[in-house]
Amino acid sequence: MKSKPKVTIVIPHWNGEGILRRCLLSLRRTRYSDYRVLVVNNGSTDGSISMVRREHPEVHMVESPVNLGFAAGCNLGIRASDSPYIVLLNNDTEVTAGWLNPLVNLADSDPVVGAVQAKMRSFQNRDRFDYCGAAGGEMDIFGYPFAMGRIFETIETDTGQYDRVKAVFWASGAATLLRRAALVKTGLLDDYFFAHMEEIDLDWRLQLAGYCVMTAPEAVVYHQTGATLGEERLQKMVLNHRNSILMVLKNYSPETLLWLMPMRLLLEMITMAASVARGQWKRAAAVGLGIWGVIRSLRHVVRKRKEVTGMRVLTDSCLMHRMYRRSIALDYFLFGKRKATDITIPSDRDQRG
Repeated sequence: MKSKPKVTIVIPHWNGEGILRRCLLSLRRTRYSDYRVLVVNNGSTDGSISMVRREHPEVHMVESPVNLGFAAGCNLGIRASDSPYIVLLNNDTEVTAGWLNPLVNLADSDPVVGAVQAKMRSFQNRDRFDYCGAAGGEMDIFGYPFAMGRIFETIETDTGQYDRVKAVFWASGAATLLRRAALVKTGLLDDYFFAHMEEIDLDWRLQLAGYCVMTAPEAVVYHQTGATLGEERLQKMVLNHRNSILMVLKNYSPETLLWLMPMRLLLEMITMAASVARGQWKRAAAVGLGIWGVIRSLRHVVRKRKEVTGMRVLTDSCLMHRMYRRSIALDYFLFGKRKATDITIPSDRDQRG
């Protein structure tokens, strides 16, 4: 009987003793033969790390004296691992007993599979999808992410409507398995992002390098969205706007950016104007600060674009075939398309050999 490949579960952590304890206790129920848990201490100042040492001696630890953010924290854990598969797992998740096998089995079935996401359900409302990734992430051509089961603020109840193994555009960093051999070609998460959308940027690069991203609905993980960084904090909103534009600038060709970026910036201006009209001053400020953050990041973009060009095997035309070819923002807010079943997402994107 073939032995299961080794898996390292990397959990970046910054404060929150209770949520980390809950996550680690749920991991003990995991039915998988060869895995280890690695907690990356991102400069925690509470009692969570001493709790891990006291209550979970089986857990490995990597220490950082400061908070590196989700991206760099995950990278620290990945570099400290040696397994063929790495799972990125948020500290505010709770896994089910059978969650890991479907992820590994799908990745192990074909070397073209670079990443696999678990089905993400809400920790607070367990019959509903979670905001972060839901049943698998999608993307429109302008760089706005959404998910099967969650488009902007509309979150669906999980009735099995997306219970099919399929290719998606991105896999949520809250619970996703990555192939180490693929990361050797693409590089790790972009530390500069700090938090939010760094996994989407990585999945974009994985596809440019010839890999596909999949979802395994049999793997169920519950996620407490906003437990670490509140949903309405200005910092989170700014990072979402900034990082979304950064990954567009990093990963599209110059020819595509020439016609697409003016449209993307127009959509940002529409968002800002609509936010002001509704009195949503924090959202309006986040758009402006996000664009300013992009301007300040242009040197980083130029450097990263050279890296992407060096590993690209997929054209923008092929990549866009895997995306939603309209603006999800306009379709949602102007035309009332609230669910993934209301829109046409390419169904033939499975690029496995």
